[in-house]
Amino acid sequence: MNVLIEGAAIATVDPSGTEYTNGHVLIEDGVITSVGAGPSPRRPGLVLDGRGCLATPGLVNTHHHLYQWATRGLAQDAILFDWLKALYPTWGRLDAEVVHAASAAGLATLALSGCTTSTDHHYVYPRDGGDVFAAQVEAARRIGLRFHPCRGSMDLGVSQGGLPPDNVVETTEAALAATADAIDAYHDPSPASLLRVAVAPCSPFSVTEDLMREAAVLARAKGVRLHTHLAETVEEEAFCRERFGCTPVEYAERLGWTGPDVWLAHTVHLDAKSVATLGETGTGVAHCPSSNGRLGAGIAPVRALLDAGAPVGVGVDGAASQEAGRLAPELRQALYYARLEGGPAALTAREALRLGTMGGARCLGREAEIGSLEPGKLGDVALWRLDTLAHAGIADPVAALVLGAEPPLAALLVGGTPVVRDGALCGADEAALARALTRESARLNGGAP
Repeated sequence: MNVLIEGAAIATVDPSGTEYTNGHVLIEDGVITSVGAGPSPRRPGLVLDGRGCLATPGLVNTHHHLYQWATRGLAQDAILFDWLKALYPTWGRLDAEVVHAASAAGLATLALSGCTTSTDHHYVYPRDGGDVFAAQVEAARRIGLRFHPCRGSMDLGVSQGGLPPDNVVETTEAALAATADAIDAYHDPSPASLLRVAVAPCSPFSVTEDLMREAAVLARAKGVRLHTHLAETVEEEAFCRERFGCTPVEYAERLGWTGPDVWLAHTVHLDAKSVATLGETGTGVAHCPSSNGRLGAGIAPVRALLDAGAPVGVGVDGAASQEAGRLAPELRQALYYARLEGGPAALTAREALRLGTMGGARCLGREAEIGSLEPGKLGDVALWRLDTLAHAGIADPVAALVLGAEPPLAALLVGGTPVVRDGALCGADEAALARALTRESARLNGGAP
């Protein structure tokens, strides 16, 4: 689709941080062909009036658990381990209908908050739940976002010293086989891909060493990326030291889980050696500030990770530990958390925007395709309205976006195709999504013991 945005302020997030106060973004056949000051050299069919708006790259969500939209508001005052123990019995009753409704609602919310590409980490596969992975894929197609579903897995149940109950874990062999099947069925490596699959055993306290090691071998044989939770809490640190005799990052490195094809969720509790390891190996990080705050897990050392050279993106995390599920506000949360640790110079507004765009693209291995507004990149653009009362008088548009209230979207484009126009979804009905989620959530939670 050919689209022109004209008259907008533009933050390209290119390597030089180029910005325009009044410029254009031209997208032809799904690819950006011109970005610059003033009017466009060509005028295609659809022209979007960007006056009073800021155009940025579409935001990239690097960590989520979409199924959790069906279990929001529970275990409100628990640390991670207790929170998981409270919710695992309910999650053990998930089925494809619940997962589709939750995924569609979660992805729609992400779209309405400026997200054009989202991951998801699904690791609960009840034996009689149907094809929950396919249910997620269909939800992403329905909303219109680029989607990176991570085929998660757990094979370390409570009887083996793990945290999850035995009825929600798989055997090692079954998990590996199902992961390979998901890659073969859905992964699209093409440059304009809307769907890529990653390999994602859940965490050190729910996965055996065999599954972690063999999953890395599988991912590299298939040419896909690796994702897992790591170093999220002090309890996980104690678990790794007691069970494996090392820190979480040392454990990951021992099993082949560092490198430029790996990104890790949370990484809150890192010593200086662990930070250096992630930077030296180019291992990515999904920073989830609001979820870490909700669970009292701590603050990830984002400034230190950036200075070490590690790719850092932003994630909303699962909606049962971050009930809002909106990505744009996480830019401000990331800035605030960094400054709580390191003072007001620890992270700038433009660095926060870079986390949510190019940082996320680097984590997903898509920095050549998305993450900035440059000719040759895919036409994934968020057009934010900054001419309302909420932002009146803020002269710096990037500061208005990051530090101010979340702006409404004039448009959200994925490959030049409108997914949101004037604050409303283009391809799905918000009220219908809400009804479906309410129904499926009640059905799931109504059976709780």
